[in-house]
Amino acid sequence: MTLTLAIIIITVAISLFAFYNQSLTQAFIFNPYRVWHSNEWWRMFSCALLHGDFFHLFINMFVLYSFGQAVEYYYHLAFGSAGDILYVALYVTSIAAANTSTLLKYKNSVSYTSVGASGAVSAVVFTSILFNPYAKIYLYGILGLPGILLGIAYLVYSYYMSSRSNDNINHEAHFYGAVYGVLFSVVFKPMLMVHFLMQLLRLN
Repeated sequence: MTLTLAIIIITVAISLFAFYNQSLTQAFIFNPYRVWHSNEWWRMFSCALLHGDFFHLFINMFVLYSFGQAVEYYYHLAFGSAGDILYVALYVTSIAAANTSTLLKYKNSVSYTSVGASGAVSAVVFTSILFNPYAKIYLYGILGLPGILLGIAYLVYSYYMSSRSNDNINHEAHFYGAVYGVLFSVVFKPMLMVHFLMQLLRLN
């Protein structure tokens, strides 16, 4: 079993259970006020085990399945035996990294809450783009576009939507999760940025 599949199984199991268990939802949901003022820091991570509805859960897990196994493979090539540990570290730390901006923005808002693994999934997607920027990403299984183009469009869209803050979606988590995914890998292996730029310029 791959690490990606293990993460998906755990996330799906807990998310489905939480749909029918409000106590678990209340214990795991991301509430910046309670994190900041009550030191409930686990919520920075546990919120990724919850989702708003079945469609939200399906989309996140489908995207994670589509890109996660590729990133596992890339990490094994880049980091050898440490690849598995770093992949898990990437996923787990990106949850908190993606939520940090939201925490600081809403730390005094009692009512603000959010759930979902979108920040971590964004980190995995953009890590894949870092390793292979021109790999095709297929929209609706038909239109194949280079990952780097969709990645840029996604960042611009997420940044724009986060500034509007009127659709009840934590776009900031998407944006910062994506950026963190790239930074995490480059910190551990700076040559990956050179590799990325060479691929981008078609020099290898």
